[in-house]
Amino acid sequence: MRSNVGILRGASALALGLFLLLPSATATAQTWRNNQRRDNRQERREDRREERREERREARRGRDWNGYGSWGGSSQLRQTALNAGYNEGIKEGRNDQRRGERFNFTDESDYRNASKDYSSRLGNRSLYQRYFRAGFENGYRDGWNGY
Repeated sequence: MRSNVGILRGASALALGLFLLLPSATATAQTWRNNQRRDNRQERREDRREERREERREARRGRDWNGYGSWGGSSQLRQTALNAGYNEGIKEGRNDQRRGERFNFTDESDYRNASKDYSSRLGNRSLYQRYFRAGFENGYRDGWNGY
């Protein structure tokens, strides 16, 4: 009879120990789930932020550069100038931001010259420069802002 009492006490102690550990394991699992949910929410917020930034960028630039003035000239002149200006601007904006320089696209030589990719076959040089500078300004802003 004595040995049965010892076995029962041992089993009771084991059951009590497991019972006390169960809430701890449950709390740990719950904490892990809460952390996962929080991380997932944070990722979704970051994704939405990135999507909104991209939408604003596209709205500024326009799908076919409609966000710019229409000063005339051929569509080839316009597209070439805007693309060249935007590409140079984004590069210079990123460089200035990385070097810690102030926001100022007008001090860039590419902006002042506005002749990258120009060819006389496109048409009027001053018109090309006008479109180039408009593209450069938007590209510089996007580059400066980290797009």
